[in-house]
Amino acid sequence: MSASSGDRLAIEELSVARGGRTVVRQVSLEITGGEVTALLGPNGAGKSSMVLAIGGVLKPLGGKILLDGRDFAGRRPERIRGAGIAIVPEGRRLLPELTVGENLRVATYTLSGADADTGRTRALELFPELEKRLDNPARALSGGEQQMVVLAQALVSHPRFVVIDELSLGLAPVVVNRLVPTIRSIAESGIGVLLIEQFATLALGLANRAYIMEGGRIQFSGLASQLRENPELLHGAYLLRGRNGAAGAPAPASAAPPP
Repeated sequence: MSASSGDRLAIEELSVARGGRTVVRQVSLEITGGEVTALLGPNGAGKSSMVLAIGGVLKPLGGKILLDGRDFAGRRPERIRGAGIAIVPEGRRLLPELTVGENLRVATYTLSGADADTGRTRALELFPELEKRLDNPARALSGGEQQMVVLAQALVSHPRFVVIDELSLGLAPVVVNRLVPTIRSIAESGIGVLLIEQFATLALGLANRAYIMEGGRIQFSGLASQLRENPELLHGAYLLRGRNGAAGAPAPASAAPPP
């Protein structure tokens, strides 16, 4: 399924429970084809739980996940992926004993042979470093190479939307700098990207629109340029936790990866 600039994936009033408590509370946001949308927020804000609900791993308490007028909330992961929504969860979840090539093939099991071949070719064009690693087990790769593989797994299925949870987590700055233009290239191809990221400077440098999530709710929605030009908006939303009486405010979100 090909991506088209201007497509929209709408999350409406989504609520998700995890560990016996509600961690995402009536969240609404929109991802547009051909654009990067940033979702920022401190640890514990509910971002990763929302990602798992979008991907069908967690069943929402309520709300909708709308694409082409169809609601995919609560559908099985393979149905959601087949509709063109690919998830890159936090933690670089690969099959460690399989080779890189085998991990990519697993991600194409629902595709025809021709679609699988073109998807794999496109992914390797974006990550040529993986060509020489195709016969290596995933466990033998560096963290940066593993992140490339999970991104490639998402892309081989010809998605219309990709949701990436914590792109830079645990990666050296040089690796992050390598991945940033690739995310931009993915969006320029017409795919809508939702980028969940702790480093606000990185995310806002890529994004067209941005949301801030805190306490399971959206605290800001607007243009990424508003947050770039008015960092007090970003800090204000992050510091809601401290003002609401939780144990301390998180570290400033505007910190970038160390040079």
